[in-house]
Amino acid sequence: MAGNKKLVIVESPNKVKSISGYLGDDYQVMASVGHIREIAVPKMLPEEARKIASLKAFGVNIEKDFEPYFVVSEGKKRVVSELKSALKDADEVLLATDEDREGEAIAWHLQQVLKPKVPVRRMVFNEITKDAIRDALNHTRELNQNLVDAQVARQTFDRLLGFELSGVARQKVRGAKSAGRVQSPAVRLVVDRERERMAFITAGYASITGVFTAGSKFEAKLARVNGKEIAEGDDFNSKGELKKDGVLVLDLPAAEALSAALTTNGVKAVVKAVESKPYTRRPAAPFTTSTMQQEASRKFRWNVSTTMQIAQSLYENGHITYMRTDSTSLSQQAITAARAQASERFGADSLSEKPRVYASKSKNAQEAHEAIRPAGEKFDTPAQLSGKLSDSELKLYDLIYKRTLASQMKDATGSTAIITIEVGPTGSADVEIASNALAEFRATGTVITDPGFKLAYEEGNDKEADDKASDEEAQLPSVSAGQEVFLAEAECNDHSTKPPARYTEASLIKKLEELGIGRPSTYASIMSVIVDRGYVSKQGQALVPTWIAFVLVQLFEQAFSDQISYDLTAEMEDELDEIANGAGSRVDWLKKAYFGDGGQRPGIENALEKTANLDIMELNKVDVAGVELDVWPEGAKFETGEVGANGKVRRITVPREIAPADLTAEKVQELVDAPIIDDRVIGVHPATGLNLVMKSGQYGPYVLEELPDVVDPKTGEILPPKRGKGAPKPRTASLFKDMDPATLDLETAIKLIELPRVVGVDPSTGEEITAQNGPYGPYLKRGLESRSLESEDDIFTIGLDAAAALMAEPKKYGANRAASALKEFGADPVSGKAIKAKNGKFGVYLTDGVTNATVPRGEDVATMEFDRATELLAIKRGKGPAAPRTTKPAAKKSAAKRTTKKPASGK
Repeated sequence: MAGNKKLVIVESPNKVKSISGYLGDDYQVMASVGHIREIAVPKMLPEEARKIASLKAFGVNIEKDFEPYFVVSEGKKRVVSELKSALKDADEVLLATDEDREGEAIAWHLQQVLKPKVPVRRMVFNEITKDAIRDALNHTRELNQNLVDAQVARQTFDRLLGFELSGVARQKVRGAKSAGRVQSPAVRLVVDRERERMAFITAGYASITGVFTAGSKFEAKLARVNGKEIAEGDDFNSKGELKKDGVLVLDLPAAEALSAALTTNGVKAVVKAVESKPYTRRPAAPFTTSTMQQEASRKFRWNVSTTMQIAQSLYENGHITYMRTDSTSLSQQAITAARAQASERFGADSLSEKPRVYASKSKNAQEAHEAIRPAGEKFDTPAQLSGKLSDSELKLYDLIYKRTLASQMKDATGSTAIITIEVGPTGSADVEIASNALAEFRATGTVITDPGFKLAYEEGNDKEADDKASDEEAQLPSVSAGQEVFLAEAECNDHSTKPPARYTEASLIKKLEELGIGRPSTYASIMSVIVDRGYVSKQGQALVPTWIAFVLVQLFEQAFSDQISYDLTAEMEDELDEIANGAGSRVDWLKKAYFGDGGQRPGIENALEKTANLDIMELNKVDVAGVELDVWPEGAKFETGEVGANGKVRRITVPREIAPADLTAEKVQELVDAPIIDDRVIGVHPATGLNLVMKSGQYGPYVLEELPDVVDPKTGEILPPKRGKGAPKPRTASLFKDMDPATLDLETAIKLIELPRVVGVDPSTGEEITAQNGPYGPYLKRGLESRSLESEDDIFTIGLDAAAALMAEPKKYGANRAASALKEFGADPVSGKAIKAKNGKFGVYLTDGVTNATVPRGEDVATMEFDRATELLAIKRGKGPAAPRTTKPAAKKSAAKRTTKKPASGK
């Protein structure tokens, strides 16, 4: 029998309290904690369903109109049970999941599982404010089945393609874990950019910057000599060739000779021309998901996951509108609020003449949605929220607030001045370029007369710092044509052209968006997946493909070129949007995607036929820098042709810190010429009687304790060692950083192989303290507690008193912040126990005392929300462990500079 309350179901537990407060006692607000159902994997299927081949293989009944077999997720059974209990007291159900396509599907799944016998309505809102919630309550609607169909079609196809692609990838590519409709084009983009860098040929050139005085000092760059344009970086192509004729390339010696000649006494410098052009710059549009992610990356160096977690928190606490959107539109209410606050802060004359309306660049943007903006009809200022938000939340809110205000302000205007100065002719010189040279320098400076929107906000950019200084701040003196000026000095700079920059998370998302691949709700997960699967690592913010990614892309190119092509992936996104708009059919689309259309678009089945005859040995090889790399999960290796002391052909493992594009012929030779660490028997371990052998691996030199020979009892022959699951594993130990593999003695090798070292029993707890090395350096361990040691030598030398004292100190995290856990969340809905984030041997992990889940790389536990923590634990319960993680730093080079000064007497 129905009760007298209305049950409101939202996605996130973090929304419950605030929405409950806005709705009052007649409403019970509960959370689904994200998705409650998933397409079944084989082990989840009942026996009867497993008799259907496609269901058993994919969890999708291909023969029955591609019907997916949905099951309640393992971690959500308790949530569903609680929702069903609450439903007994409800007279109406309001499905208030997020307003995007995925949220619509979650609402549909809730309806399908709960099967309410009371009225069900869909309730959507763009912001969590009292007015927005009350307005959503007054404008409920039916479920949009078109949106649901589009989401189910995407989910179904991703399962089919993902299972097929992943299966082939795991069979053919050593170390591959998965492949998919969107993640694979993203990996291909990163690999293609690395290939561009590998093929890039560097060109060298020099420049001259003159320091002139005309009342005040100003700088001008050498632009021409004897009428010929001086080459700059943009004048060269990727092969190191000039793009056009008639351009003069200076090398450093020539530039220095010319510099000396131009600064010689008696050489005149005269203003040839002065030009002035109007300067106008428009404000950027309000944030979409991707532009917010890009800007946060540029300005705060945040990864995509961090940005989205912070934005999610701001949204759920009523500070900003929904953070997954591809629209740049603002409601009339938002435009009014932005213009009012811009006028209040910067004056009425800072506003644009008319309200600005922004058309989204994304052709499939859902204009019914809004851009990301501050919530409410009157925006809170950052100052009003100071102390209420965390530092990270306040930084992002400030960015969104200022961008929104700036979008309704007028253009920045001013003027750009260009001064051309003729220097010379010079006298005769030993170097041809410096003899009788007439040089032309050019100075550019922009003066902003009306900053307009710049008063509130200035957008960042993706360009790397290069040799071109910003002209916007340059202040030029007032000069006129024919006026003589003084060239005080001329600075020579030696340059080399740079290959295209590696993608960052922000620039990769920008590229995916340009290609029409992915949607706002998927960008963060794409970035996490390609890193977690081991296809991409990070050097600083740069995304670097692993060798496994190269092999994976080779597989795509040979067999799945159509399925992971940029155009087809974008075309599929368009077709999914058509389904969402009611113009397409889920079943027809899946049939065409899976079986092909018999014409231009081949299906998945067609691609699978190409994989049958692929040679695994050849596929897993990559030719680079004149060597053939054999790619394995443990690293890429190449043979030198030399035979080592062990009688085997010498194979060198490429260190993981060397990015593919950095493996040049010179680097290969450096690896070949490095001291050879042949397998060297250091001696026999006195306790085990086994050989301790010095070996070299992808992580450097290490000691290995050889396993004893296994003898066939019948023949007496020595059997090869067992491999795989259940096989005995030899003990190994990496050398300390200051140890020399060539001179390591038996005593030290024994100490290493016996780690961890037992320091003693802690008198305060009765527990044993051990000293050992780990991925993050040397440390002590006592039970579940650990403390870092200052140096590797401490592992062998620290005594019990010092160790016990160190264990008694509070544990330190980050900037010496003591805590028993990195962060504590609320009670897990499954176990009912508090969730804590802790540091572990393999990084930060979440635990409720029952289940442990590694925090995926790229996610910051400091900004993680409760629903994400519960989701990770639920995933671990149902799907097992997450993928491994690696990170390496990048290196930088600086250009040479030389300056020639004119003697003061020459003035």
